[in-house]
Amino acid sequence: MNDTTQATPPRLTRRRAPLSLKQRILRRVMMIVPMAALVFLVGRMGWLDQAADKLTFSRTSWFDNTAVVEHFRTIVTHNGMTSDAKDCLLFVINGNDPPDATRLEVLEKHSGKCPGDRNTLPHLFTIQIDRLNQTAQTDWQSPGMFHPLPR
Repeated sequence: MNDTTQATPPRLTRRRAPLSLKQRILRRVMMIVPMAALVFLVGRMGWLDQAADKLTFSRTSWFDNTAVVEHFRTIVTHNGMTSDAKDCLLFVINGNDPPDATRLEVLEKHSGKCPGDRNTLPHLFTIQIDRLNQTAQTDWQSPGMFHPLPR
């Protein structure tokens, strides 16, 4: 047998026609719109705040007042202790308390985008923080009686 034609090697992929500019733009839009919607949803659900809090709040953060306030602001708004937005809460730390019993007063702010009577700052609850043992208790729903924070 005298075969003068050479066999072509098998192709591993299909050969496609080149995409037009309109098709390329449409493909990119079809990827960007769902991704943007997902990012928006994750941001609105507060998952980014919780993830950032878990990554940034460490053992040494218990002694930094700013870090403690931001940590408990995230916890309070995401575990159902209040329905107010993060920006509508005011945290007041009593600087004269000992480190094993620091009190953090949580007040409801009524200014800017926060609804309510602008002349009042209603007291919501108190968080008692033991910085040495890195624990916290609250009197939420039971004024004066402290218990662990809800999860």
